[in-house]
Amino acid sequence: MRMILGLDAPTAGEVRIGGKLYGDERERLRTVGALLDAKWVHPNRSARAHLRWLAASNRLPVRRVDEVLEIVGLTAVAGKRAGAFSLGMSQRLGIAGALLGDPEVLLFDEPVNGLDPEGILWIRGLMQRLAAEGRTVFVSSHLLSEMALTASELVVIGRGRLIAQGPTAEFVDGAAGVQVYVRSPVPEALAAALREKGLAVEEAPGESGLLVTGAGTELVGEVAAAHGLVVHELALRRGSLEEAFMELTKQDVEYAAVAS
Repeated sequence: MRMILGLDAPTAGEVRIGGKLYGDERERLRTVGALLDAKWVHPNRSARAHLRWLAASNRLPVRRVDEVLEIVGLTAVAGKRAGAFSLGMSQRLGIAGALLGDPEVLLFDEPVNGLDPEGILWIRGLMQRLAAEGRTVFVSSHLLSEMALTASELVVIGRGRLIAQGPTAEFVDGAAGVQVYVRSPVPEALAAALREKGLAVEEAPGESGLLVTGAGTELVGEVAAAHGLVVHELALRRGSLEEAFMELTKQDVEYAAVAS
């Protein structure tokens, strides 16, 4: 993200947005809005003064300042010094700055840092709403459980190398796998019937059911019905984004802990 914005120089190559280098844009906030460091604000400036300065630097209308303060929920504290803000409030101010120019492209680095549960829910909904409007919302985060609820597309990078790129669901299914959980009062008979079909069956750890690999819920249900076996529960279980990420990047970990 820093290289995209011209803050760091790449060893090779370049990044263009809409066919242009970011550094060539005169009114950059109209093209790309970014939040990389929530605390990058003069501590003695008020939230409103900070945004007015940004607006003036990109020839944006002053009325836009109050609009974005309302969007991020900082209207009531707009006159307070930014240096007294909590990390969560600073995150909201940073997001307001990113939205100031109403850009088509938004870059957010760890945007939920410091936010309470209500704030996390809010920023998740905001990012999804911005994406639904046709904007590109590029988010960098190590909070995989949150990204599983937010992102529609994933880009996974390890040691500077592109490891995977594609829809979130495909990434999880491909790396972590999909299994069918089935619970029956006659698990031994059901397991034997499923194995006759060439399916891999194992006991679900800590549960009273079976995990079936290589089939969907339809086939498992049909096998049980064909053998007259009662089924109490039948569900598709996907692995988590965290499991998929760890599986796919295990060879690209820069620092690995060793269990003692």
